[in-house]
Amino acid sequence: MAYPHTSGMDEAIAVHAFRDNYIWLVPGSKPGLVAIVDPGDADPVMAALHARGLTPACVLCTHHHGDHVDGVAALVRRYAIPVYGPAAESIPGVTHPVAEGDIAGSETGEPYRVLAVPGHTRGHVAYVGAGRVFCGDTLFIAGCGRLFEGTAFQMHASLMRLASLPPDTRVYCAHEYTLANLAFARAVEPDNAATLAFERRARRLRAEGQPTIPGTIADERSINPFLRTSEPAVRRAAASRGEGSLDTDAAVFAVLRRWKDDFKG
Repeated sequence: MAYPHTSGMDEAIAVHAFRDNYIWLVPGSKPGLVAIVDPGDADPVMAALHARGLTPACVLCTHHHGDHVDGVAALVRRYAIPVYGPAAESIPGVTHPVAEGDIAGSETGEPYRVLAVPGHTRGHVAYVGAGRVFCGDTLFIAGCGRLFEGTAFQMHASLMRLASLPPDTRVYCAHEYTLANLAFARAVEPDNAATLAFERRARRLRAEGQPTIPGTIADERSINPFLRTSEPAVRRAAASRGEGSLDTDAAVFAVLRRWKDDFKG
C-alpha cells in the first residue's frame, strides 16, 4: 500500500513494507522521476511505481540491514539505476559509495547531502536536501534506533547533528514506531504538553490508516526525549533510574536508550 504525503511541491510517497517499514519514493525537479529510499522489498515499490506512472532514477540506502536493502538487487535488474549507500558498510549492489559531505541522488534533479550518523550501525548515513532528511533508523518520530553496532556517544552525537537541521526540515524515517515512542516519551516527561498534543494527532492519523511520518525537526526538539537530554525534566527522569553519574548529555542519552530497550509501555 502506498500513501502520498504532499505539501506544495514537497511530495513523498510512503510505500508500506513488512510489518512497519516505509520505503520512500521521492520526486525531484525532473517530472516523473523519483529516488527510492531504503527498499527492503522490491515488489511493493515496483507496484507503486507502475500504479503512479513513475520512473525510478536512483536508490538511496541509509544502512545495511536487510529490511532496508534486500530489494536493491531486483530493482537494479529491472531498472539498471545507480545505487548510493554508505561507504563504511558492505551493501551488495551499491554503485556509488558515499561518506560525509558527498552528494547523492542528483539524477532526479534534487541532490542530497550525505550526513554520517553512526550509532544504529557503524556506517549509517542520512540524506539531507529540499527541506527533507531521510534518516533511516537513526532518528524516529519521538524516538531513535537501537545501538546495534555503535556506541551511545556516537548515537547521541548523530542525533544532535540531526537536531541542528533547520526546524522546518521534514523528517522521513523508515518505521512506523511513533505511538510506541510517544508512550515512552510520556513516561520520561509526563507533563510535556507538546507530547500529548502530538500523540492525539498521531492516533488520529493511524485511525485513518495514514502514516504519522513525516514530522519536523521542530516537532522532535519538542517531544523526543533523546533530543532533549539537556532538559531538566529529562535529566531527572534519567537520574531516577539510579545508574550513576549523569555528567554529560551523552550519559543521559545512554540511560534513556537502555530504559527504552526494556520499556513495555
